[in-house]
Amino acid sequence: MVEILIGILSGIISGTGMGGGTILIFLLVYLIGIEQHIAQATNLIFFIPTSIIAIIINWKHKNIALQSAVLISVFGILGAIIGANISIHINVNILKKCFGIFLAVIAIHEIYTIIKWYKKQKTRDTNKNEN
Repeated sequence: MVEILIGILSGIISGTGMGGGTILIFLLVYLIGIEQHIAQATNLIFFIPTSIIAIIINWKHKNIALQSAVLISVFGILGAIIGANISIHINVNILKKCFGIFLAVIAIHEIYTIIKWYKKQKTRDTNKNEN
């Protein structure tokens, strides 16, 4: 049952383009107790069907810049090969720490972006009120 809920939650987040795999890895490791290497590899399998569905829906709505997507995909495949080979040879504890640092950096970036957006909105609202 937990796996079903994790799948649904991760799928919803993936469908929005926010990277459901990040949530999936976290939940697999801390709720189910799967080893980090296995959780990350499981995420890659999860990614295939969810990305295909997201691609189909976004293609129908003309939300894909095809030339950029192809270029990014080609080099993404190269990066995936390199990353998978690096991951296999990294100690699980180091891999967990790297993943944690990655999540922290993303969180800090998102908080910074929200604060920046809020300040911009506040400045725009102040300027509107002065006119």
